[in-house]
Amino acid sequence: MKLIIYTDGGSRGNPGPSGVGVVICGEKGGALKKYAECLGQKTNNEAEYEAVILALKKVKALYGKGKIKAAAIEVRSDSELIVKQLNHEYKLEQEHLQKLFIQVWNLMLDFGEVKFRHIPREQNREADKLVNKCLDGQVRPKSLPGF
Repeated sequence: MKLIIYTDGGSRGNPGPSGVGVVICGEKGGALKKYAECLGQKTNNEAEYEAVILALKKVKALYGKGKIKAAAIEVRSDSELIVKQLNHEYKLEQEHLQKLFIQVWNLMLDFGEVKFRHIPREQNREADKLVNKCLDGQVRPKSLPGF
């Protein structure tokens, strides 16, 4: 099984009201599930990490430990900082981001292969739309709509 996951996080005010969007796609690219979550006051980078955390938690809940151990997961994000930190290309100097990095890393222990890939913002429109629904008040705090 291969899954492609688009993640995005955003904050208005940085820090300010923030939200995340996650789009889980099958190998052929069709969206299987979409999630949005309002986070409250966070920085943009914190929201980007929270999006990855939400994505991995949702995939684990949807498919279970057995299937995800054998799966190939590609997380795509338009955040160069987050992708390069998760790929060990950039140092993690901010303590609040180190804690989020560790959460991602601990979640990855349950998975087989997880890759992080930086993509241009234009290729991340669906996840961005979900973030903006949170920031525009169209999603209630801590709700996880799926389809």
